[in-house]
Amino acid sequence: MSRIVCFGEVLWDIFPNGNKKIGGAPLNVALRLASLGDKVTMVSAIGKDDNGQKLIDYVRENGIDDAYIQTKDHFSTGEVTVLLNDKGSATYEIEQPRAWDKIEMSDELENYVENSDAFVFGSLIARDEVSKQTLCRLIDLSKYNIFDLNLRPPHYNITVLKELMEKADFIKFNDEELYKVADYLGSKYKGLEQNIKFISEHTNTNCICVTKGAFGAVLFYNDSLFYNSGYKIKVADTVGAGDSFLGALINKLLQNENPQKAIDFACAVGAMVAQNKGANPKFTQHEIIEFANI
Repeated sequence: MSRIVCFGEVLWDIFPNGNKKIGGAPLNVALRLASLGDKVTMVSAIGKDDNGQKLIDYVRENGIDDAYIQTKDHFSTGEVTVLLNDKGSATYEIEQPRAWDKIEMSDELENYVENSDAFVFGSLIARDEVSKQTLCRLIDLSKYNIFDLNLRPPHYNITVLKELMEKADFIKFNDEELYKVADYLGSKYKGLEQNIKFISEHTNTNCICVTKGAFGAVLFYNDSLFYNSGYKIKVADTVGAGDSFLGALINKLLQNENPQKAIDFACAVGAMVAQNKGANPKFTQHEIIEFANI
């Protein structure tokens, strides 16, 4: 069991039919990690409102430590409008500012992150200077930094992305994000593997994972490449699939699992999420292993 801190947005995803589900990429990662047996602490902020209280209740019910989820008097709990195309792929309209934009530092938080096994964060949390400053301080204290890009235009800039990538020990992209960032950094390559190695060299990061939607994922881990070509499913929606993939992958790699088995397991989890509605459907380890046939 690893001790992992997830830092960033906690919010409500609002779907086209009006349904609301709890989400936020780092919280989705945290929920999957906790379901797989890790000790997980969420660092974020909510408003003093009904949405915030329901979110805290949900976090506690799912075994996540909420000691560092702050409450803000003057900012509301986060909400995101989710738009789905005819294939179930999601785009997002993200309100600003929200409580999670204003996460503040404390001595207790510094100490907790310093003594944890890993620190997971994304790019969206750096859109506001308050949360960004807290993030940068915690990255410098963490033993192992895991950066999940989750690019959501217009809520990022390449200068900040480059700074965060250079401080990360592990970076996760989707394939569109990989090519976009590689192009920003001046890559002349067209191949996926070439651009993975290009970014690895430019950021001094030797662990990079790229998800490819229905076509699985590629893991560059300690100078070796590992592949999974995906699983045939009927997609309900893709919300949270990449987050659960990352949670499952982190869980296995921090246990020193064979990288091929780790990416096979993670791709199975991502596929199982995508064939269900919402970001955080629940599965047992046995169901995942049976689905993946590993």
